[in-house]
Amino acid sequence: MTILQLKYVVAISKSTSMREASGKLYISQPALSATIRDLEEEIGIRIFERTNKGIFLTEKGNEFLGFAKQAVSQYELVEQKYLNEENGKDYYSISMQHYIFAVHAFVHAIEKRNKDKFSYLVKETRTDEVLLNVRDYKSEISILAYSESNKNIMNKLLREYELDFHPLMVCDTYAYLSNRHPLADRAELSVEDLREYPCVSFDQTNETAFYLSEEALSAYHFEKIIRSNDRATSCEIMTLLNGFAIGTGMMIDSYVLKDSFVSIKLKEEDPLTIGYIVKKKHVLSDFGKLYIEELEKHKK
Repeated sequence: MTILQLKYVVAISKSTSMREASGKLYISQPALSATIRDLEEEIGIRIFERTNKGIFLTEKGNEFLGFAKQAVSQYELVEQKYLNEENGKDYYSISMQHYIFAVHAFVHAIEKRNKDKFSYLVKETRTDEVLLNVRDYKSEISILAYSESNKNIMNKLLREYELDFHPLMVCDTYAYLSNRHPLADRAELSVEDLREYPCVSFDQTNETAFYLSEEALSAYHFEKIIRSNDRATSCEIMTLLNGFAIGTGMMIDSYVLKDSFVSIKLKEEDPLTIGYIVKKKHVLSDFGKLYIEELEKHKK
């Protein structure tokens, strides 16, 4: 079994046919098929089922794919750290839910790292990917939040994925509004006050969306709701339709948004616990240590 074979398995799993996969991998279809057959014979399971409708993972193949992704991700981390280090370029990747303080901490870590050449990746994504990216070594550190409504399922996943959660803060519940919103001058609001306006919510877009929501009051049934997976789109909708979003109040710390939006305390309470996650027993990289130092400055 080779790392190249595992990379092929991952690539094929993202394709609808061997022909499509061979095109992406710049290898002939017969050579790719032969490589996968050799791997299947070596490990004693059938990874893919070939049909006239395309290629599909078998049940055992799907399980194998999970391990293959982890192995490929770990190999790529080693490759970035040691094989590419001689060119003097710095590599790093983090994942996060939508929290501006985590972005500021990342920027400050970059400034302290002070590298002449670097390639950094910030993945602002869904809760399930935040967890999986650390589990699969695609990101060393991720930023995560949970409320009382999903605390138990989150703790279950952290144990299952062998992740450590380090809390940084517990935040009250706020409504974000455009500064032109009719209620923007209120000192406090209730959900009832906002009933006639659309709630703009981040779209998790997966089957566990309810259980892995990163927002407070996720169990509340809003009569008008618009889901978006893009921050700029959400802000535009909130401005044009007098919509609102539920959050921690920290969005207004954004240099880009602070002049356009206000955060107003909600009477309804559903505090969010926000922190960072790392793999259990993981030895942090130098950049990771710097990033956590910056995150800890926000601890309260």
